Amino acid sequence: MSTLKPLTIDVVSDVVCPWCYIGKRRIEEALKLAPDVPVEIHFRPFFLNPWVPREGISRDEYLTTKFGSVEAYKGIAGRVVAAAEQEGLSYHPERVARQPNTTDCHRLIHWAGAIGKAPEMKQRLMELYFRDGGDLTDVDVLVQAAADCGLDAGVVRKMLASDDDVALISAQAQEAAEKGISGVPTYVFAQKYAVSGAQDPQMLARAIRQVSAEVNAEAAE
Repeated sequence: MSTLKPLTIDVVSDVVCPWCYIGKRRIEEALKLAPDVPVEIHFRPFFLNPWVPREGISRDEYLTTKFGSVEAYKGIAGRVVAAAEQEGLSYHPERVARQPNTTDCHRLIHWAGAIGKAPEMKQRLMELYFRDGGDLTDVDVLVQAAADCGLDAGVVRKMLASDDDVALISAQAQEAAEKGISGVPTYVFAQKYAVSGAQDPQMLARAIRQVSAEVNAEAAE
């Protein structure tokens, strides 16, 4: 039984951010490289595209607005697809037909956290989007994803139809922005050290060990 104080890691990211998809895998690999360090991970919301309306928009409209054209994104996408493959992940941008606003996705992750399933919920939503081209603006898709992660489908459907926790998610995303987080993923260690970008697992593991050691040294004083 470890006597070390757990290290809190806040992972600030968005479900439709491909580097966040890669970054989630890399922080998981980092944890495997530091198995003796007790860690508590919390997934915090970030809106990569806050201008996308709640009902979402077509993928072509999104890519044209953000990158100038659908073609302009293809070169960028190729590099991200290759990076994802190196982590054993699948990204098929050609399958994505609709760009969602991710408020409801973040609500699902928050609700899944109540039963200890936030990582599974986040992974499921990311796989649906990046691997399968799933429509995350479709309530049926979201409800099924929640059910896949052990949540009650009927309860989730009712909650999605309400404004439950919309204000909370918006406030948390706003808080991240006010703290200066503009690029994701960002990993915040012990609520005071931030590492931005989908960093190498070895680098993240070193940060985990260093900050854990500091936190525990302070606790022993």
